[in-house]
Amino acid sequence: MLTLHTKLNAAGQTGPRQIAGQLILPYELREKCRLRAALDDGEDVAVFTVRGTVLRDGDLLTGEDGRVIRVVAAVEPTYMISCGDAQALLRCAFHLGNRHTQAQVGDGFLRIRADAVLKEMLLGLGATVTEELAPFEPESGAYGGGHGHHHEAGQHSHLLAPVPLRQKIHRPGDTR
Repeated sequence: MLTLHTKLNAAGQTGPRQIAGQLILPYELREKCRLRAALDDGEDVAVFTVRGTVLRDGDLLTGEDGRVIRVVAAVEPTYMISCGDAQALLRCAFHLGNRHTQAQVGDGFLRIRADAVLKEMLLGLGATVTEELAPFEPESGAYGGGHGHHHEAGQHSHLLAPVPLRQKIHRPGDTR
């Protein structure tokens, strides 16, 4: 099984760093720090990331064998929210945020995962709510995105999480 644990900044079009496959995942799975999935060609993969890491559409991952895999945001059931004016859309964003709802912010629209209760609330606020199948890429939050780490010259990747070789469970009665 292919193990992916390192995020790359770029891949070449030819040579050993060309993209060898795609990992198509809905947002819910791109939030997980430990994941077993399948590439678009059916090959099984294990993904290990640091807790709190979110894989985004277009991210590039690799592992020990050097193959580069592109993360693709899967199409999933969403609602696109639009309003007659910016103030009404801002009001909808406020009420979604008040309910700790993840939202994607676009040019004149919001997108959320399909949820009938939220749809009724938004309609009550005067929004137009359109059901659509679309990739979901919500904002990362006030503290989660736009991180400012820098890479040294020539450094083009970083390990997402240590790859467990063997996991031992420690129980209270175990002696060392």
